[in-house]
Amino acid sequence: MSLQLCGTSDHPEGQAEEGLVGIFRSTVTEEIMRVLKQLLFVMARKGVAGSSSSSAVRHLHCARCRRAGGFSVADCEQPERRPSSEVTCKAAGAGEEQEGESESLDERYTAEQRSAILRVLNSATERELCAVKRLRGQKSQKIVEYRSRNGPFRDLESVVNVPGLKHKTAAVAFHSILSPSESKKNLDSLKEDKKKGRNRLVKAIRPEVDLNILKEARVIVSIAYSTSRIAWAHVDRARAVRDWQQEDCHSFMRGAYTASAYLRDVSAVVSRMPTADFFVVEKPGISLQNTSLYPAMAHLRTVEAMLFALLESPHGPPGSKPKVLNMMRTAVGRHFGLMVGESRTSGVRAVQDMMTDSVIQKAPRVTFPPELLARYRNAFQMSSRNRGEELCDALLQAVAFYELLKE
Repeated sequence: MSLQLCGTSDHPEGQAEEGLVGIFRSTVTEEIMRVLKQLLFVMARKGVAGSSSSSAVRHLHCARCRRAGGFSVADCEQPERRPSSEVTCKAAGAGEEQEGESESLDERYTAEQRSAILRVLNSATERELCAVKRLRGQKSQKIVEYRSRNGPFRDLESVVNVPGLKHKTAAVAFHSILSPSESKKNLDSLKEDKKKGRNRLVKAIRPEVDLNILKEARVIVSIAYSTSRIAWAHVDRARAVRDWQQEDCHSFMRGAYTASAYLRDVSAVVSRMPTADFFVVEKPGISLQNTSLYPAMAHLRTVEAMLFALLESPHGPPGSKPKVLNMMRTAVGRHFGLMVGESRTSGVRAVQDMMTDSVIQKAPRVTFPPELLARYRNAFQMSSRNRGEELCDALLQAVAFYELLKE
């Protein structure tokens, strides 16, 4: 590129002027070329100049780590060399390998280690599995149920088919199995808890009741309630559902919370409940710091107090064991893996699985009579206006009560 700014002269003054013009021309030309280079670079990055320069480079960023990667525009003209819309860096691939997605669980261990792990998983009792890290509680029970239903585990990868067990959890559990000292420490902790009478159920029950008294329960009525209805589940020690109902309470959260109207609705529901060794009332966990929930909290506390007053025998001898108990809602949520942070999610899916297993399994977790299965088979649909959350909460609380009692 050249610029003709002015002519030359033979005079000395013209020669001096020509020298100044040359310096000026050189400076302007360099500046223009620098600007043009920047413009071409920007156009190349945006793909504008791709058709005229096969060596132009386009830049993409990894969707995971945001590192930049480049490819030649000529690659785009050849379909077999055309890059994907996202550049995946090696760091991202390494991260996936660390998550266990690209490497199977069997490839991580030697043949001897795999044999030792499978021997424990296929022969250990539920209590022995509780001593393994990450398998304490419901996961050990699910392993035993899966094993009895599908036979022994043939490889380590098949362990992730157990509900609630993922690659990361399984890897930690396998490491614990291969470290007997750690498993023995967990087992000793379980034994120590048993000696001292500590139990997760005892921690979840209010008022505090001795574990031996709770073990006397042959049948309970589990009660859950909301701002519009009360539900209960009549369940025995074998986790067989004898009755399962809910009642709408039309006076709840209406007007000025009239005590007589509340008492009328709650009394009508209590009069239809069957007898039981214990009445377990759900204890909702509402933060006192959230002032917008004060009306709902006042309502729930009112219903809770009326249930305790109507269900507890007023003529019992002094010092007798309590018949009405509170069970923390968050404890039930943790038992079934329904907690997200400090909030509990819906238990509808867990109840639907229990109802299905009651029909297709020989030894289901919960047994339902045919009439209840027929009544509630379509009661928990997503499209339903009333999904039966209270019914689900009442049943899950009863199941958690008996399963925690066995620990």
